[in-house]
Amino acid sequence: MSVFTYAEPQSRRKKTAFQRFQEFVKYAILLILGTSYLVPFYWMSSSALKNDAQVYTAPPVWVPIPTHWNNLWDAWKLYNFNLYLFNTLFKYAIPVTVGTVLSSAIVAYGFGRIRWRMRGLLFAVCLSTMMVPFQVTMVPLFIIFKHFGWINTYWPLIVPAFFGNPYFIFMLRQFFRSIPEELSDAARIDGASELDILFRVIMPLARPALTVVGLFAFMGAWNDFLGPYIYLNKPEQYTLAVGVEALRRTMNAIGNKQLAYPYLMAVSTIVTLPILIAFFFAQRTFIEGIALTGLKG
Repeated sequence: MSVFTYAEPQSRRKKTAFQRFQEFVKYAILLILGTSYLVPFYWMSSSALKNDAQVYTAPPVWVPIPTHWNNLWDAWKLYNFNLYLFNTLFKYAIPVTVGTVLSSAIVAYGFGRIRWRMRGLLFAVCLSTMMVPFQVTMVPLFIIFKHFGWINTYWPLIVPAFFGNPYFIFMLRQFFRSIPEELSDAARIDGASELDILFRVIMPLARPALTVVGLFAFMGAWNDFLGPYIYLNKPEQYTLAVGVEALRRTMNAIGNKQLAYPYLMAVSTIVTLPILIAFFFAQRTFIEGIALTGLKG
């Protein structure tokens, strides 16, 4: 009885070794990038638990010993951050998120699922507005809203969200075009209007893309500093981002610069945590929406 041994071709061995090298390089790059993103957050959260001696020590102290957990509570109660949290969440972030999702979905449906004259031209004009930075329109918008009497109100921050966002319109349009037209045709045969088709057929199927838009809009409003800083001048109207800046000004004004850094890091850590938690629980839907958007041009 003869025994035959299978010798793997040399080209296949070389290919496997090259693939392993590619995998090593890929994960090494991901590890370096991930570390570069995590180190600033770790430094911020660890500095929130330090005292002034640990903050300004060279070489830097990476693990605070002892840890000053009271910095979180002391910094939070130094200003009325509970009111700032309420303002940010219920007066700004949630209305902006709802307005952005609804308006962008309606406009994207018009561009992606309904045939009408000059649709492509107007869609190109809509996309071209992304080329104009906010700094260019900041002063004209301020003058317009001032004539409306909207200064020291949340209307300049909320109302524009109900007129769509070009980037989100583009994302949702691409996703809507990937949904089979037969579903819309069947709904039209049953007598459904275009709004019925949008809200009862298209939007339930586009939940991953809508989640991405909602998360982006919420994060943008939650972290926004320039908008509230321009239009809101009363301390009782401050959002969290403006409140952090007010805390920095107060600590410098009273001359307590040593505790300013730990307190700022403490408040910044608390403000950052909700975004991280929201992304952690929505990451699967978020990644799915990003991956599926743009399948059909």
